[in-house]
Amino acid sequence: MAYRVRFTRDAEADLVRLYEFILERDNTDWTIAEQALQAIRDGISSLEFSPFSYRKATTGNSFLRELVIPFGAAGYVALFEIDDSNTVTVLAVRHQREDDYH
Repeated sequence: MAYRVRFTRDAEADLVRLYEFILERDNTDWTIAEQALQAIRDGISSLEFSPFSYRKATTGNSFLRELVIPFGAAGYVALFEIDDSNTVTVLAVRHQREDDYH
């Protein structure tokens, strides 16, 4: 059974922010920015089949989880919630070196 994966507006804004951050460092880094976005897409696509296999974000809610997405020397972390037996919602995405979700 495949889950439908959807994004909140905040999570979509996070993807834009992360992409633009790479370009702000060096506006010729289009390739790296695209590769980072693809790594995030690939990681998130795994939520379609196995969302319960990722770590719990808190001890009090087994449906709120985090997906670690490797990229380069660090990577990204996606906060998501398993809504029901059909749907997963990505709530936020951040770089691993950021303090917390925005």
